[in-house]
Amino acid sequence: MKKTVFALVAFAIASSSHAQVAAPPAKAVRGFIGIGATAGGDKLATAEYTNGDTASIRAGSGVYFTGGMEFRINEQFSAQASVNFHVDDQSARNGSLKFQRFPIEAMAFYHIDQQWKIGTGLRYVTGAKLSGSGAGEIDDLKFDNTLSGVVEAEYMFTPQVSVKVRYVNEKFEVKREYGHGEVKANHVGVSGNFYF
Repeated sequence: MKKTVFALVAFAIASSSHAQVAAPPAKAVRGFIGIGATAGGDKLATAEYTNGDTASIRAGSGVYFTGGMEFRINEQFSAQASVNFHVDDQSARNGSLKFQRFPIEAMAFYHIDQQWKIGTGLRYVTGAKLSGSGAGEIDDLKFDNTLSGVVEAEYMFTPQVSVKVRYVNEKFEVKREYGHGEVKANHVGVSGNFYF
């Protein structure tokens, strides 16, 4: 699925490369949706397939879906709030392994020009859980909610279409009833967004 996400982002870049960017949007508030892929973090589990291949679940890797609102403060500054679903899933006919979490993000951006903006903010993650089924069945492992920092750069191909690159400094603590331990989930990501 990660390859599909990267292909969609590349397609958006290619199809918009000749588009002209107009003046900043007139709307002070607008919505957005997006899809992206991330890589990084500690290894949580490894799935082994019948042909001998293996695939790892990592604390910072996966695909994420985002939706939220952008608030244009003035020509140079904006803010965004979003709700996300972030998942790393390895599936086969006889079982699966999955690490899922639900991040809520608040970001502030500085607009360098009409196309480029850079931002920083906070990411609050809830519902982080590692689970398995079938041949990959394991006892669920749940993690405490966590707060982490995000830095991001966004390039606007048009007022509606953009690509983002980000770094998240993140870690998870295993819930007390599941034992002890800390998992590093630092990751980089790339996504494509559509504003409306």
